[in-house]
Amino acid sequence: MSTFKTEQEQFWVGDFGNDYVDRNQGGHLLACKISLFARVLAHTDSIKSVIEFGSNIGLNLKALSMLLCDVKNSAIEINQKAANQLQASGDDITIYNQSILDFKPDYSRDLVLASGILIHLDPENLPHVYELMFQSSHRYICIAEYYNPTPVEVPYRGHQNKMFKRDFAGEMLDKFQDLRLLDYGFVYHRDTQFPQDDVNWFLLEKISRKL
Repeated sequence: MSTFKTEQEQFWVGDFGNDYVDRNQGGHLLACKISLFARVLAHTDSIKSVIEFGSNIGLNLKALSMLLCDVKNSAIEINQKAANQLQASGDDITIYNQSILDFKPDYSRDLVLASGILIHLDPENLPHVYELMFQSSHRYICIAEYYNPTPVEVPYRGHQNKMFKRDFAGEMLDKFQDLRLLDYGFVYHRDTQFPQDDVNWFLLEKISRKL
């Protein structure tokens, strides 16, 4: 009997999530992520720890590790196959093989990352996830997701109720007065050198962080 609260969790822990692991691998994809995060990190300093919400096999964390010196990475990943590959990668990563909705922040990291994960969560649970991200961050939060100015559901590979676009960063800025927008950008699928899905990224910072 499933212990998951939402149909989205069950979807990603099963066969579709397993197939996603196989689709999203490769050296060129890693190079594209390095290009993206080099832009994100240009407005940061002293990042020594990162936690990613929904890491899959850890390509984002690998890209960040190639750009940051001596960073301590952590990952929350619901899919067992993805978590197993992440564990087998040999990278020094603390892995939380569980649903984001069940995660309890143990300590704050310099950077919290959500990339291609918020769009797949039940929108009713977003306020809770925003709270988890805020609690988990010592200083920075990076959101890289499909953007829409108003909430909208879109079909996803023949499935309904599995992808939702909205202004995730704007909602976090409205929810937490202690956050400010540092930078934002866009990656385009027609980029001739480092193409990715059409994703908007936003870098937020806590204003009154504890030093």
